[in-house]
Amino acid sequence: MTPPRGRAKPPAHLADLDEAGRKKLLEDSGLPGFRAKQLSHHYFGRLVRDAESMTDLPAGQRDELVATLLPTLLTPVRTLEADRGTTRKTLWRLFDGSLVESVLMRYPDRATICVSSQAGCGMACPFCATGQNGLQRNMSTAEIVDQVVDGARAMASGEVPGGPGRLSNVVFMGMGEPLANYKAVIGAVRRLTDPSPAGLGLSARGVTVSTVGLVPRIRQLTEEGIPVTLALSLHAPDDELRNELVPINTRSSVDETVEAAWQYAATTKRRVSIEYAMMRGINDQAWRADLLADVLRAHGDWGWVHVNLIPLNPTPGSKWTASDPADEREFVRRLEAKGIPTTVRDTRGREIDGACGQLAAAE
Repeated sequence: MTPPRGRAKPPAHLADLDEAGRKKLLEDSGLPGFRAKQLSHHYFGRLVRDAESMTDLPAGQRDELVATLLPTLLTPVRTLEADRGTTRKTLWRLFDGSLVESVLMRYPDRATICVSSQAGCGMACPFCATGQNGLQRNMSTAEIVDQVVDGARAMASGEVPGGPGRLSNVVFMGMGEPLANYKAVIGAVRRLTDPSPAGLGLSARGVTVSTVGLVPRIRQLTEEGIPVTLALSLHAPDDELRNELVPINTRSSVDETVEAAWQYAATTKRRVSIEYAMMRGINDQAWRADLLADVLRAHGDWGWVHVNLIPLNPTPGSKWTASDPADEREFVRRLEAKGIPTTVRDTRGREIDGACGQLAAAE
C-alpha cells in the first residue's frame, strides 16, 4: 500500500514531529528553536495558523517561522452543508493535487469529524465510492491532523450553527484504509491525544480507528497502548460473501478477523464496534443476522462488541442500494434477540454526496 516511488512528499509540518523534532527543524533552518513551542501553542491551542495573529513572534521572523513549521497542507476546493449547516463536508486538495474529504458533524451532545487517511483506497470494496477509484497515495501524519484542527477551529469560532463549541470526537472513517497507512495514522492519533501544546489534547476514548480487517495491523494496534475505539468494517458474517464485498478477507477469514478484534477488546478493555453496511438483497437476510450474532458470540462474552448497522449511502449508477426498512428492523430484532447490542447509524449528508469518495469522484 505504499505510494509510487519518486513521488514528492508533502512539506514537513510541526504535526509530523514531536517537540524535539520541531525545535530541530527550526534550528536547521537558521531559526531559533525555542519558537517551536510558541508555534505549537498557536496551532494546537489557539487553532490558528496565520502569521498575522501570532503577535508574540518577532515581526521580522514571523512569516519565515510559520512557513517553516506551518506550511499549507490542505486547500479547500468545495464545502457543502446539510442538516441546517450542522453537517459540513469539505473537499480538500493536497499539495500534489490529490483530493480527499472530511465531514464535520455537530450533534446536541458532541461534535465529530470524519477524516481521510489516504487519497483513494486500495482495498477495492465494490460498493465503496473511494475503493472504485483505487489508491493514489498515503497521507502524511500532518495532512491527517490538519483536517481535525480545521474542524476544531470551525467549532471554536462558531462557524457551525449552535454557537462556539468544542470538537470532541474523531473517526478515521473517511477515504482510505487507516491501518494500511499505519505509521502516519498512529502518529496522527498521538498528536490528537497529546496534551497541548504538544498536541490537540483530545481523549483517546473519543478517537475511533476503522479498518476492513488488516489482521496483522489490528494485532499491532493492540500493543500500542492507546485505548482508541476499534471499528471493524465486517459487512458479512460468512467468508463466501465477505470475500466478494471485502476482498482483503481472502487473506484472513471472518473468524480470524473477528478473533483479532476480540483480542483488541480483551487487551484494551474497549468495546469494539462492528460496522455493517446494510445492502438490499446482498447481506441483509434474517439468517445472516443470526449468523452474525453466532460469529460474535463465539469469540467470548457478547459484552465485548457492539454492532453498528449502516444504511448504505449508494453511489450513482451502482447496483448496491440500501436495505428495505422492514428488513433492517428484522435484522436488528434478530441481533438483539441473541443479546448483541445494536444500533442503526444516524444517516447524515445524503443530499451532499455523504458517502466518502463521492465528492472527490465528481470533481
